[in-house]
Amino acid sequence: MILVWLLITPALGAIAAWLLGARNPAWPRWVSLAAMAAEMGIAVYLGVRWGMLGLSPGGPWLEELNAPWIPQLGIGFHLALDGLSLLMVALTAFLGLLSIASSWNQIRERVGFFHFNLLWMLAGITGVFLAIDLILFYFFWEMMLVPSYLLFYWGHERRFQAAVKFFLFTQISGLLMLLAILGLYFAHGQATGVFTFDFQQLIGTRLPQPLALWLMLGFLAAFAVKLPVVPVHTWQPDAYVQSPTALTIILAGAMSKTGGYGLIRFLLPLFPSAAADFAIFALALAAASILYGALLAYGQRDLKRLLAYSSLGHMGFVLLGVFAATDLSLQGAVLFMLAHGVTTGSLFALLGALQERTGTREMGRLGGLWATVPRLGGVALLFALSAMGLPGLGNFVGEFLVLVGTFQVDVAMAVAAAAGIVASAIYALWFIQRTFQGPNERGWVLSDLLPREAAAMAASAAAIVWLGLYPQPVIDTFAQSLANLRQQVGPVDTGSVPDAVSHSASEGALIAPGLRLTGGAP
Repeated sequence: MILVWLLITPALGAIAAWLLGARNPAWPRWVSLAAMAAEMGIAVYLGVRWGMLGLSPGGPWLEELNAPWIPQLGIGFHLALDGLSLLMVALTAFLGLLSIASSWNQIRERVGFFHFNLLWMLAGITGVFLAIDLILFYFFWEMMLVPSYLLFYWGHERRFQAAVKFFLFTQISGLLMLLAILGLYFAHGQATGVFTFDFQQLIGTRLPQPLALWLMLGFLAAFAVKLPVVPVHTWQPDAYVQSPTALTIILAGAMSKTGGYGLIRFLLPLFPSAAADFAIFALALAAASILYGALLAYGQRDLKRLLAYSSLGHMGFVLLGVFAATDLSLQGAVLFMLAHGVTTGSLFALLGALQERTGTREMGRLGGLWATVPRLGGVALLFALSAMGLPGLGNFVGEFLVLVGTFQVDVAMAVAAAAGIVASAIYALWFIQRTFQGPNERGWVLSDLLPREAAAMAASAAAIVWLGLYPQPVIDTFAQSLANLRQQVGPVDTGSVPDAVSHSASEGALIAPGLRLTGGAP
């Protein structure tokens, strides 16, 4: 039942915020803050509870709820939580708190409806991380879309064009995934006589290789758009720039992680041989995203657009780590999703605060701000250093593990990705220099971080320092999830995959060109 509370807590908060907003514009902020604080409290309780038990529930899930929904069609209300989904839920709750705090004074029109949509979107993202039935998963996947589309109303000058592009990309790719889900449903039913959408029963479905590849591509289309990945990224810069600060934080910090989570949770276990065949192309797309994002970030003058392209490049590391598929690269991909969510979400929150104070996002109109907002500048420097992969901060650990794991599979792609890290250092330092250093030619006199903003940034800073200096507890939390992934991936049916793909049951490893799950741990 506790899994249901993870869903209904933000949903009830959303309804209460909307209803109370008509009476007092301040109430929706406090209701939303309380709802997400309760959500975070549940996640922390589950972490402490299962941490004290050594994360050993005696099965694949820490918590599970499986109730009939539409049994005649094989659809169930199946929720499950393991270490991986627990971390993703905690990240979503944390970023929800950050987004509410960041928009506290920025949203002055229809405040209740704004917070209704924000919390409803967060409930949908949480559902994505908990759903195991594929129709239920798709329901939550689409549930994220409508409130996020409506939140563009509180955005900037070209918000409507950005909203339409965002809606089209996510809706079309989601429909492709739905077709793939239905194809897998019928293929499994014809092979076994059991028609079901339950993920655990669908693992190991015997599929002809061409069909497996097409179904895998349907899932990949939806996940790649959400990450995003070149070339299906063109919605992202406009969406990040034109959306209000709270929505930008959730888009970049939480919603993009649903793509990486989907790759790990669903795509690899359901289509191991097709993923092996496609791995070399996925690695190339990942390297292209890393380099392309870094190159375009350097050429931007709008601060939010710079961070948008930076995020595009960074999420390429997630795709790289997933399709390299060694233990190290998968661990790095999960760690990087967590660190990137906190780092990028915090940077967008800081840019929102800066735009609220100055009325601009153009670096050419800024400069010399350190003297007037030293605390804001110092925190921005910390998160910029994390974004560029400074050792001791969260992003470095994830990037390092992804690169080491990828190096075992494809040296060229690892080298290309490493070049992207060098490029990210250049634009991150350039962003700090152009915005905070140098002379204050326009005579800015601004208020520094408010206590509310400082508290949010302190929590974020503590999180990325912890992930950078002592990530082992986090790795231990999702280690069993990755071990279960190895068991789910194999053995591969050699009657439906190429001869080049084989499986070693003793190692628990899928062995294929460009795709390898090994048994080692750091």
